[in-house]
Amino acid sequence: MNRSIVKTLLQPDAGLAALVLRVPVGIILAAHGAQKLFAWFGGYGLEGTGQWMASIGLEPGFLMALLAGSAEFFGGLALVLGLLTRPAAVVAAFTMLVAIFSVHFSHGLFLSNNGYEYALSLFAITAALAIQGGGRLALDNLLAQRCGR
Repeated sequence: MNRSIVKTLLQPDAGLAALVLRVPVGIILAAHGAQKLFAWFGGYGLEGTGQWMASIGLEPGFLMALLAGSAEFFGGLALVLGLLTRPAAVVAAFTMLVAIFSVHFSHGLFLSNNGYEYALSLFAITAALAIQGGGRLALDNLLAQRCGR
């Protein structure tokens, strides 16, 4: 693999601050994904989430639930570990944009009205992680060392 691609993908441009961002956001995303995929934490699982997604025009609903749930669950776990942080953050950021514009935007900013403020916060954090990488305490650093040899 081209070393410059590996370096761009894995080498972080952040210190410990990325850890403070990626761990709690990764936990939140993984929990929301688990609701969609496995019906954990009071979620509806793939069937229920898929039916809801189809009802708001995201078709086919089951596939959209699988994609959103996987992006959140596996992307969240990757963020917690700092493993492939940039790609995981890009996927999570895209998922948040879809949530903002397909579900929350018409309700305004505030969460109390089912608005987009929370999804916007998650988007901002994941976008920042996509730019800066996982930071000093991320598994990406080990991958970069091994791939850079």
